[in-house]
Amino acid sequence: MLYQICNGRVQFAAEVVLDEVQFEIREKEKIAIVGRNGCGKTTLLKLISGEIELTKRDSDEDIYIAKAGNPSIGYLKQMAFETDAVTLDEEIRKVFKPILKMQEELNDLLEEMNQNPTEKNIQKYVTLQETFEDKGGYYYEKEYKMFLKKFGFQEQDKNRKLSEFSGGQRTKIAFMKLLLSKPDILLLDEPTNHLDIETTYWLEEYLKGYQRAVVIVSHDRMFLDHIVDVVYEIEYKRTRRYPGNYSDFVKRKREDWEKQQKDYLLQQKEIKRLETIVDKFKNKPTKVAMTRSKLKQIEHMDKIEAPKQYDMKSFQAKFTPKRETGKDVLQVMNLQIGYEKVLSEVSFQLSKGQKIGIIGGNGLGKSTLLKTLVGQLEPLGGSYNWGYQVDIGYFEQQMAQFTGEESVIDHFWNTFPTLSQTEIRSALGAFLFTKDDVFKSLSMLSGGEKGRLALAKIFKYRPNVLLLDEPTNHMDIVGKEALENMLKTFEGSVLFVSHDRFFVKQVADALLVFEEEGVIYYPFGYEAYLEKKTEKLAVEQNIRKEEIHAEGMIKSKSCQASDQTLLKEQARNKRKIEKLEQAIEESEEKLQALNEVLMNPEYSTDFIRLQEVHDEISRLEEQLQEQMKEWTMLEESFGI
Repeated sequence: MLYQICNGRVQFAAEVVLDEVQFEIREKEKIAIVGRNGCGKTTLLKLISGEIELTKRDSDEDIYIAKAGNPSIGYLKQMAFETDAVTLDEEIRKVFKPILKMQEELNDLLEEMNQNPTEKNIQKYVTLQETFEDKGGYYYEKEYKMFLKKFGFQEQDKNRKLSEFSGGQRTKIAFMKLLLSKPDILLLDEPTNHLDIETTYWLEEYLKGYQRAVVIVSHDRMFLDHIVDVVYEIEYKRTRRYPGNYSDFVKRKREDWEKQQKDYLLQQKEIKRLETIVDKFKNKPTKVAMTRSKLKQIEHMDKIEAPKQYDMKSFQAKFTPKRETGKDVLQVMNLQIGYEKVLSEVSFQLSKGQKIGIIGGNGLGKSTLLKTLVGQLEPLGGSYNWGYQVDIGYFEQQMAQFTGEESVIDHFWNTFPTLSQTEIRSALGAFLFTKDDVFKSLSMLSGGEKGRLALAKIFKYRPNVLLLDEPTNHMDIVGKEALENMLKTFEGSVLFVSHDRFFVKQVADALLVFEEEGVIYYPFGYEAYLEKKTEKLAVEQNIRKEEIHAEGMIKSKSCQASDQTLLKEQARNKRKIEKLEQAIEESEEKLQALNEVLMNPEYSTDFIRLQEVHDEISRLEEQLQEQMKEWTMLEESFGI
């Protein structure tokens, strides 16, 4: 057990947010926290991080937070930048300050041991050296370079100021800082927001291999399925632990509910049977003992509570367009999109009833395409043409930035002044604004509520074409499922941008994929796209050597000598790589052996020997970095 909350309560003023919380983190566990928006997921993360404390209660109940040792806790929300004026490199290197400080302390401890060889000093050195190695003290520069590449940054980006990066890139920088700090408990609140699909794939693999505990709050169902092995659900202010991933949790929750419902009904039937016998014979003197026995039987039963209904309240809006479009809804021909320069060039057709999902990397123009199609931006080249009787409903996050003291109902009524109060309440109720919720001021709405209000307004216009830019941002899982069902049954056409792979899989029947090489249209859904992508990667890897060989055979007829030189060069570089790999392996073995020497009690007072070993470790580390640098260069240059 690494961390534990027992009978925890969090209360703000008179409102209890979490109650009787039982929560445990074990070493290397990957945990998901799920539940409806507003149920207290982020509050639980803040409690674990120490940002807030448990509410004290006047009771004899054990209420506490227990930790094994003093685990370091990293929280993505805490990784905000102090200033945007520093460069990426300066910001990232703040993470390495503890490592550099430890390195200085190790050197100081060696000097101190030479002057004062005590058991205490030796133990301090050994403990600090273990921590230094665990925190990546010997490899942090190599990891830094690897993270830059994996998160899509170039070497020259290191000297750019933080203010020059997009929101998605800044999120990646914060991720790099957090991951390089290697906390014992990694807390992530919606980590895939603003990450493109490719980066999300990489993050999944990294977190699965992370050798410490991870706690994730996310509405990305596919992300959770691929990573977590434990799910905690918060429902009705309490937590419950489920083993397995998100799909396992959904199945187990349903099975548990059905079993409890069945057991409850059977017990109630038995109680009713016993009570009927008691009522029938309670006034007969000869049956007094029997009726008492039946009453005691009821009294001593372990009562089974009726299972609570799932908290599945969601919006249920079904609408039909005011009018139908023609068969051809939109034609896009060599459309160049961007601001001052072209980000991408796009060509595709949208037909009546078709649902096209737009996916791909950040900064390539996905949202820019939608802005261009609704006339907010001028095209930089090419053309697009809307078809017959097209009525567009356009949603973007900026449209959901409602502020002010105007109430929800007044705001909606001002938009649709000809509707009756019943019609207004019905339209809002379909998007979960019921009872007193309609009297909330706009500034008091959560992100999810603002998104629902914007969608309610769009759908009330009854458009026949929907252009949606990240419509599920800030929505909980139940809300996403409701929107999925709405769009799947929508009779009109949909063109939408989303980073939520599960949402894309459920809704899209075609894809528009933005990549560095260009924009590609795929006339099939997300699962087929993944299969094609996997096949393509496998084919590329398998035929690469064959292509090199084939090119060599073709060239040999006209320039055999040159080809032979090329092949010899490839062979030489292959041998170089093999030798380097062997040298790297030997260096790592030597390092391991030297670290074992440091831990050997026989040398605990031999400070001259310890200093020599320490110096040799430093030399080998520098040598290993150079070897890795050369190996990486050869691999990237020749791909052998």
